[in-house]
Amino acid sequence: MNPNTDKLIRRTTMIGTAVAAYFLLTADYGPQPNVLDPIKKRIQSAERSAKEFIFGTRKRPKESDAGKTDSSSNK
Repeated sequence: MNPNTDKLIRRTTMIGTAVAAYFLLTADYGPQPNVLDPIKKRIQSAERSAKEFIFGTRKRPKESDAGKTDSSSNK
């Protein structure tokens, strides 16, 4: 197998295993605070960052709308 492909498969497997272990460990705790909360917050932060990177922030349309209203009021 191609070494790059092998490396990608290994990393994907490791990440998948870590995510599965996280879900199995937190399944019994529910919403109560526990030791894994910092990990959960980091995962949620990374998720938000990825969404902002892919879809953009929600603040951008408001800024562009504000710019449109300013330019229309100046005319």
